[in-house]
Amino acid sequence: MDRPEDKGFVPFDWSMVKDREPWLEPCEESWYYAEKWLKEAKRSVLDLGCGLGRHSILFARYGFKVTAVDLADDALAHLKKYSREHGLDVACRKADMEHLPFADDAFDCIFAMHSAGHTDEAGMEDLMSEIARVLKPNGTVFMTLCSKESPSYKDPSAVRRDDHTVVLDEGPEHEVPHYFVGRDDIRMLFSGFELVKVRHIDDCYVRGKWGDRPHYFIEATIRKIPAAPDFSDIIGTKVRVTIDRPLGSVHPRCPDMVYPINYGYVEGIIAGDGAEQDVYVLGVDEPVKEFVGTVIAVCHRLNDNEDKWIAAPEGMTFDTAEILSAIEFTERFYDSELYM
Repeated sequence: MDRPEDKGFVPFDWSMVKDREPWLEPCEESWYYAEKWLKEAKRSVLDLGCGLGRHSILFARYGFKVTAVDLADDALAHLKKYSREHGLDVACRKADMEHLPFADDAFDCIFAMHSAGHTDEAGMEDLMSEIARVLKPNGTVFMTLCSKESPSYKDPSAVRRDDHTVVLDEGPEHEVPHYFVGRDDIRMLFSGFELVKVRHIDDCYVRGKWGDRPHYFIEATIRKIPAAPDFSDIIGTKVRVTIDRPLGSVHPRCPDMVYPINYGYVEGIIAGDGAEQDVYVLGVDEPVKEFVGTVIAVCHRLNDNEDKWIAAPEGMTFDTAEILSAIEFTERFYDSELYM
């Protein structure tokens, strides 16, 4: 579906929020799902439209592998700083929810509290497709969407982009679209899912103010065939690696990170992030400028859009534990799977 005005998701303007305290307190649903998903042995959570990170922080404290996505730079900066200062494992990514920079089948759970509906009809189609793609088989999504019973939707003077979408014209959500649904719309949006629970709740008294703010609270499970990454055309191939971060060098943006192995790229091969393919080099115990060897494994990143190749001198082998130990200095920041 083409949009007459394709703006994608518009970031929340946090500079206009004077009192941030309410935005730092986790909602009651987040506590419930943290406990529920923990009991179900879920491991990875995507906080979609994380804002200042109130839910990412909660899930991280419960021990989940958390990835937080938002478009607002200042919100992500706040979450990064807080996570670093409190030793929490939260991977922050700036991304549009319609184009998520993650692998297929990346997450056990997605949490989207008052965030997923900040788009229009075409954007919601793309978002639901992306949610279905990045959720693991039998993965769960919890999402809230604005109700068509809302006075904001029924207001005849409202600025509309389409039959579902009203665009606000003031406050921190200036120009931010809001997508409104009814029961039939939910059935359509979640046609590829199994609906678990749908609640219709009106927050009629919030922070000392009366008003009608009805939302749908939706829990659903994706039913799909698992993705099957195939790296057979890569593993075993010979590569020439230009080493731009030799053993013993310091990461250009993280002065505390010293490379314990040689690390470089293969010219002319473009990875998922649009840059040339990165390679970890094992089995070379001195810094080098160039390396020729064989790809022995691929580190497939789930919560990123770039895989890493692992290469070694011809005929040299390493087991899984040895490889994971060698690349742990950076891969500990990601959720990855090793293919050999």
